[in-house]
Amino acid sequence: MELVDGIEWRTSDGLVPYEEALAFMERRAAAIRTGEEAECVWLLEHPPLFTAGTSADPSELMNPLGFPVYEAGRGGRYTYHGPGQRVGYLMLDLDKRGRDVRRLVHSLEGWIIATLADLGVSAHRAHGRIGIWVGEGAGESKIAALGIRVKRWVTLHGFAINVDPDLSHFGGIVPCGISDFGVTSLADQGKETALSNVDAALKRSFPLFLKDLCSLHQVS
Repeated sequence: MELVDGIEWRTSDGLVPYEEALAFMERRAAAIRTGEEAECVWLLEHPPLFTAGTSADPSELMNPLGFPVYEAGRGGRYTYHGPGQRVGYLMLDLDKRGRDVRRLVHSLEGWIIATLADLGVSAHRAHGRIGIWVGEGAGESKIAALGIRVKRWVTLHGFAINVDPDLSHFGGIVPCGISDFGVTSLADQGKETALSNVDAALKRSFPLFLKDLCSLHQVS
């Protein structure tokens, strides 16, 4: 555990049960709202599972391997989590950083893109499609997913970057409701790296994320 720009960073070894993560986020968000605890970024891995966002369509869940499915409470549709994927949960106070959820999502996308660039992968946003993408045309693939919930202007959930997960597991869903494009990872792009290197890149680009997130709030 450490503080970065006054925000607590937690990194968990091993696979964190999804129920444990949900319970922690709820408790921490409530404590942030009352001023009892600091904002938090939590980096972790989950065992193989699917999460259903508030727009999840049951027809997009096939789940041939019988992974557990959890109601996440965040926006979006079905998402996969599993070993080899760096999940980042953000518990940030938007009262301090600007009550602009669209700005939050845009800043979060920029943070992931900058992190991937640091790791040698050129990634981008795709108009009309959520997530972070690599490649062009028919070869375009999704390398990171985003999903945010805001409760009393404190954020929950966050992002998942595919470092070296079992990509076949994504075949159990239509990832985020997008069936026309594939899913990729850093390893699949020829950039094999440890989760610790991804964490270090996230921390290096984190100040840019905060600057972008807060800039609108400071101007207003």
